[in-house]
Amino acid sequence: MDVFDAYEDDLEVIEIVEMGIPRQMYTRADHFYGLPELQFFQRFRLTKPTVLHLLTLIEERLEFPTDRNQAVSPINQLLTTLRFFASGGHLSTVADYMGMHISTVSRIIRRVSDAIARLYHHFIKMPQTLMEQRLIQNGFFDIARFPRVIGAIDCTHIKIESPGGENAEVFRNRKDYFSINVQAMCNANMEFTNVVARWPGSTHDMTIFNNSILRANFENGDYPNCIILGDGGYGVRHYFFTPLLNPHTQEEQLYNEAHIRTRNVIERTFGVCKRRFPVLAYGFLHNIARQMGEDEPPLPADINQHELQRLIEDGQIPEVNVIDNQRRGSEIRRNFITNFFGNL
Repeated sequence: MDVFDAYEDDLEVIEIVEMGIPRQMYTRADHFYGLPELQFFQRFRLTKPTVLHLLTLIEERLEFPTDRNQAVSPINQLLTTLRFFASGGHLSTVADYMGMHISTVSRIIRRVSDAIARLYHHFIKMPQTLMEQRLIQNGFFDIARFPRVIGAIDCTHIKIESPGGENAEVFRNRKDYFSINVQAMCNANMEFTNVVARWPGSTHDMTIFNNSILRANFENGDYPNCIILGDGGYGVRHYFFTPLLNPHTQEEQLYNEAHIRTRNVIERTFGVCKRRFPVLAYGFLHNIARQMGEDEPPLPADINQHELQRLIEDGQIPEVNVIDNQRRGSEIRRNFITNFFGNL
């Protein structure tokens, strides 16, 4: 019996040498049509109509020239990537769920992510016309009667693995994990209007803003009669208001209350975006979901809520003319408080 077993093993080896290792064939489930709406939303964090809408925007970049070698369809490429974004980033789990090899999943995620990233300027943009600016200001005013606000701004950390190399430690933030410190501004509808995602985790919020195109645009007067709201980690400017540290009068207290309630929209936006896609939190996917009227997704059971809501704390970096700018900003803020909150 052992002789026959050895003979059969030899035949298998010869077959592999002559024909090559046999390909592993995977069975792929049809998740788009096979899952009910609720389960689909829970698995992929977007509804089917929104997925189809997104597919029409990137399908040309996902098509293969032929269907040879079980080519993955554009819809399955998109679903694979959305599942990766929504599941916390475990390739093996996504591969098992989608019925693919890990290497295939890895290539698909890179390909689809590149296609989605090209949509950035279509979905994340500042208001350009006076009418667009007025609409945003009216939306913020309806929250807590704070006038002229065009955006609420803050930073949040996106966790990454150590990038290695000599400069790896610059990515370690104050919470002692590696991250990208992402600056974002949103409107009252919780849609991102500006995102800067290129600074390592150790960078202070103020440094990111000081070196941003957004700041340059406001300094150049591109958005007259418009105000940005930020927390106390930022410096005060004539277009950038922060809360008062020690409000004394009734009008100052009203200002702080309205400021906090109005600015809170950016923290809520971060929370909703990260609950939808914890692994990377693509801002424009979040904007697409908002524009399509998507419900807010539930927090996955395996995601820590406090970790999702981590926002970098104080930190100001001195710069040229920063004292003069802050002194001017503080004076304008005082006049603003008196004019708009003194008669309420």
